[in-house]
Amino acid sequence: MRRPGGRKLVPVTDVTHRPAPPRSRRRPHRAWSVAAVTFVTIIGAAGFASLPGLLIDPLHEEFDWSRGTIGFAVSVNLALYGLTAPFAAALMDRFGIRRVVAFALTVIAAGSALTVTMTAAWQLVLFWGVLVGLGSGSMALAFAATVTNRWFVARRGLVTGILTAAGASGQLVFLPLLSWLVEERGWRPAAITVALCALAVVPLVWLLLRDHPADVGVSAYGAEHFTPKPPPVKGAARRAITVLFDAARTGPFWLLAGTFAICGATTNGLVKTHFVPAAHDHGMAITAAASLLAVIGVFDVIGTVCSGWLTDRYEARRLLAVYYALRGVSLMFLPMLLGPSVEPPMIFFIVFYGLDWVATVPPTIALCRAYYGDDSAIVFGWVLASHQVGAGVVAFAGGLARDAFGSYDVVWYASGALCAVAALMALVFRRHRPDEPTAETAEAGEPEPGAKAVAEAARPGSG
Repeated sequence: MRRPGGRKLVPVTDVTHRPAPPRSRRRPHRAWSVAAVTFVTIIGAAGFASLPGLLIDPLHEEFDWSRGTIGFAVSVNLALYGLTAPFAAALMDRFGIRRVVAFALTVIAAGSALTVTMTAAWQLVLFWGVLVGLGSGSMALAFAATVTNRWFVARRGLVTGILTAAGASGQLVFLPLLSWLVEERGWRPAAITVALCALAVVPLVWLLLRDHPADVGVSAYGAEHFTPKPPPVKGAARRAITVLFDAARTGPFWLLAGTFAICGATTNGLVKTHFVPAAHDHGMAITAAASLLAVIGVFDVIGTVCSGWLTDRYEARRLLAVYYALRGVSLMFLPMLLGPSVEPPMIFFIVFYGLDWVATVPPTIALCRAYYGDDSAIVFGWVLASHQVGAGVVAFAGGLARDAFGSYDVVWYASGALCAVAALMALVFRRHRPDEPTAETAEAGEPEPGAKAVAEAARPGSG
């Protein structure tokens, strides 16, 4: 069949039955490999945080140092971990994520390895307190937040949740292993293991971690447009100090800092540091006590996710009051549950306490957002610092109390009372910020745009 003009027409069947060209396989976005490296690094950081509670009894027996002295070194570690966090993001903006994290891991490895050579208590304060505290503080929440903000636009909440869960996963992995090493081989092999794990992650960070998607010529995951890498930010640390001074002139900041300091005192400072030696005082094996502590890490992931869901639906201040009240009651009962073996009531405590461990974080962040708006992330960094300072104080005080009274009972009861104080402090928060419109003031006229934004942020169920 020919078209007018002499050209031959191609039958339709000749076209429709031609095989389709093979599809090219799309490689996973580079952001996922960066997230994976971050996950592994945070798991390693959980190992550094898990060891101090296992060292109290071995160091006391070998060097005859008081538990108060050992607790002071742990308190320095916890306090520096918190105080470094507000500046960690500024360091990453100035020098890059990869350099800061690699340097922090090297410092942690050096501090942990040097502890095997110590002969005086001041060396424990320097090596484990200062070096490991500064190094681990540089990889605090700022590390996960910075990676998530730079590399992800879509799935940002999912990635944040996964990286937050990495800490609990690391606790689950390291605590049984390190406790077995301490009990069977001594505390020195455990310290060397932590140092080697830190060094092993350094090449992974240096080779696979990148500061910004533009470094490898891609856009962030889920972004519609390519974003060039911004120049190094100067003055970020100055802004952190300025925000601190501005927030410190407001009452809600001190309520947030006070309640979160008690949160740190009754978790990292008390249970994470002193639960294992307290259980050992009652005849429980170190490996069994450490395994119970690791199980807490499993349930704190579930509790945090549920707390976030509740924070979207109920008032944050009331949730905080409930969380602290329940935590206080559980700590009051703990002295009666400790014994040489793990009984069902102890398992119930572990599950209950684990669900409450970091459930306070979502409502605390929500209150920071409601009261401080664009500066809420920096304000939360300082509130987190108060969390670690509170942890450091109780880590030290708990050791002193054990030396003075011969048991930890008074520490558990005092911590339960502190939680009751935190519950009352949470209820002191105003339901409405002073410049937020209420039903009565809204009738008088349209609120200012800033007040309207704060009202929307403070409303239960807002993002």
